Amino acid sequence: MSHNVLQMTAVELLKNYNSKKLSPVEVTQIMLDQIERLDKHTNAYCLVDAETTLNFAKESELRYQQGNAQGLVDGVPVAVKDVFLTPMWPTVKGSKTIDPKSTLNKTAPCTAALTRHGYVPLGKTTTPEFGWKGVTDNPIDGVTNNPWNPDKTAGGSSGGSGAAVALGMGPLALGTDAGGSIRIPASFCGVVGLKPSFGEVPHWPASPFGTLAHAGPMTWTVEDCALMMNVITEPDHRDTQAIPRRGIDYLQDLGAGIKGWKIAVTPNLGYVDLEADVEQAFNEAVRVLESLGATVVHVDPSFSDPLSAFGHLFYGGRPMPCAIWVKKTAVNGSTIS
Repeated sequence: MSHNVLQMTAVELLKNYNSKKLSPVEVTQIMLDQIERLDKHTNAYCLVDAETTLNFAKESELRYQQGNAQGLVDGVPVAVKDVFLTPMWPTVKGSKTIDPKSTLNKTAPCTAALTRHGYVPLGKTTTPEFGWKGVTDNPIDGVTNNPWNPDKTAGGSSGGSGAAVALGMGPLALGTDAGGSIRIPASFCGVVGLKPSFGEVPHWPASPFGTLAHAGPMTWTVEDCALMMNVITEPDHRDTQAIPRRGIDYLQDLGAGIKGWKIAVTPNLGYVDLEADVEQAFNEAVRVLESLGATVVHVDPSFSDPLSAFGHLFYGGRPMPCAIWVKKTAVNGSTIS
């Protein structure tokens, strides 16, 4: 049974909870055992507190026994990247500069939403210091390795979350992404990762990288990704830059297919040198889109290398408050501000 549980998606776990075929405590213990067995090879988790995690699971199990399941992900284990505040565990972002005690008893919007929906936090996943690069290592927790080949990187900065999902050490995980920090490890680890549009997922406190950094889900399947988006997009007054809530049900149209869609594709964005196996995989994906009824249009955006422009945005960090000066021309031709 444990092997089957480790292969289940969040949606499948919820069905088994509701039918009483599985319990949140049973599932959580299996995943904690998986972490103990495998994480010595990947270092996906920087904090595991089995007692606290099992207490969350027991509370969820009691709700199911009473016929009072809570929200959309009650009893589903979730890996939490160590940049999201969790009231019971410190959040140090892989840095020695943060006092762990100063972060306790505080909750990020994503973890607050997941709590409202009954999640079971499995632990905190490893991040590079302040989530600033595309590999995952930091001076406190060390290096996170790729779940397919521990001699290679899991990517970053959400490498811990990507490796955790890939190895069945949690079906759902939280990540953040400025320049690829969800998308890179999702690709390297073979999982689904989504960087939502800015403001779609409330995030507080703001990232050091300002509006570039967005919170989002990392999962095994697109369906689980949509389920998680239905939870973490809930409003939170602390994020003053969040867009007005649109009330989207991300699960609603997943089964509608893509027949009739018109999809633009570019294998290299006009400037990237592709490895042969990457190009082959890309072309196979395009053929799948066509087989599903989409019209695929090959385009060449002719981008120049965006690294320089991205560097200005990324390393500029969070924008600081500033005064806005309005320059006007007076009647006599002089200027006033």
